[in-house]
Amino acid sequence: MTHKPTLAMTNNDDTICAISTPAGIGGIAVARISGPDAVRIADTVWHGKTLSDAISHTAHLGNIVDPQNNETLDQAVATIFRAPRSFTGDDVVEFSVHGSIWIQTELINLLIRQGCRPAEPGEFTMRAFASGKMDLAEAEAVADVIASTSRASHRVAMSQMRGHFSSQLGHLRDQLLELASLLELELDFSEEDVEFADRRQLLDLSQTTLQTVERLAESFSTGDAIRRGIPVAIIGEPNVGKSTILNALLGDNRAIVSDIPGTTRDVIEDTREINGILFRFFDTAGLRETDDTVEQMGIDRAMSAIDRAAIVLWTIDATDTANIAPELAEVRARKAANPDSTYSPPQQKRSVRCRTGHGTSHQSRRRPGIQL
Repeated sequence: MTHKPTLAMTNNDDTICAISTPAGIGGIAVARISGPDAVRIADTVWHGKTLSDAISHTAHLGNIVDPQNNETLDQAVATIFRAPRSFTGDDVVEFSVHGSIWIQTELINLLIRQGCRPAEPGEFTMRAFASGKMDLAEAEAVADVIASTSRASHRVAMSQMRGHFSSQLGHLRDQLLELASLLELELDFSEEDVEFADRRQLLDLSQTTLQTVERLAESFSTGDAIRRGIPVAIIGEPNVGKSTILNALLGDNRAIVSDIPGTTRDVIEDTREINGILFRFFDTAGLRETDDTVEQMGIDRAMSAIDRAAIVLWTIDATDTANIAPELAEVRARKAANPDSTYSPPQQKRSVRCRTGHGTSHQSRRRPGIQL
């Protein structure tokens, strides 16, 4: 069973307001009001159906008007959510207005003049947590859902927000309580000829609990990579096509390509979604012995990218496969020695022809722009 405690960590007597949509210009913007006076304050600036008489989960068309000068700010849609059937557990009113920056600013200023307090960052979600609408894991998942940039990261965040992770923790808690209870009984009656649990049962329960903890701990790095993007370092000697491969993977001329060795001096980073998973690609300086101070700084950063990478793409010139750079052995040793690495030796090679696109086929998706 998952416990969702109610906390008195925020002042829920305040009525708060904020723009809940991303900052900037858009087709629409949503201003959210939450608190005991949300409906009353909304009514003071609303010309349309009286919101105090409206039932929960209904939307109404009207105008937002400044009561001081009776000037109409915008035509809007007001949506009502009555406590406790709202995101925060309080009365909530949401005004959907046109996405002008000026309208958004004036609307928030108007609501503040009518008695609202500007919401702190994350305060709506904090109130949902404090009122028992969600537990901590689900509250954290709200931010992950908002920040998701790929199908995989969205799926993980939605699963956590729906309580999948919380239910696993709740089950683990129940297992630990059962194990602790059985151990305490055995200790309390150790002198008696009474056996409350078979020794094999205690060992099996302990082993199962340990496996659950280890599985949850191991899932952190996987989940973190999915949320932030799987880091991929493109590594190799100078002038073997690393930047060309990056451009081919991104479908854009992100990096400068030249016949002159050592063109790339810094790490160039960009992301691309492939088959629903976000990847973060690092184009790096070519690895070689050099006396050039600036180039050596780039090589040091390349080695740092190797340490951060979950996948290392070692790039070679297909016309010169006889001499594999000695740096490859160093890269392999570096990854194998990393305690946080899940290093495994390469199982296969892949031939890529970036000019023709051979070997670079993949299903990718660009981030969509604002839809008006």
